[in-house]
Amino acid sequence: MTEQQIQKKRIDQLEAQGYYVIKLISTNKNGIPDLIALHKDKGILFSEVKRPGLKPRKLQQYRIKELIKHGFNVEVFDGTSHDITDG
Repeated sequence: MTEQQIQKKRIDQLEAQGYYVIKLISTNKNGIPDLIALHKDKGILFSEVKRPGLKPRKLQQYRIKELIKHGFNVEVFDGTSHDITDG
C-alpha cells in the first residue's frame, strides 16, 4: 500500500468519526505531520502517515515532540495501527 493510499484510509476513518481533516502540503515548518484533524469535541489531532515498518525522520520526531509540548495530540499511523501521544 502506498503512503497516499494510507493517507486516504486515515482521512476516511477520521472523517467517519466527525473530524474535519486537512492534508498539509506546504507549511512554514518542515517536518510537520501530514494531516491535521479538527473536531469540536475531541480537539485537534496531528497525524503523521508512514508505510508499515517506517518511522518518522529525525526532523519529524522533533516536530512531533514540539507539538506535544504545546499540548496537541499527535499520532503516527501506518495503515494498520496508530500510536497516539496525548499532549
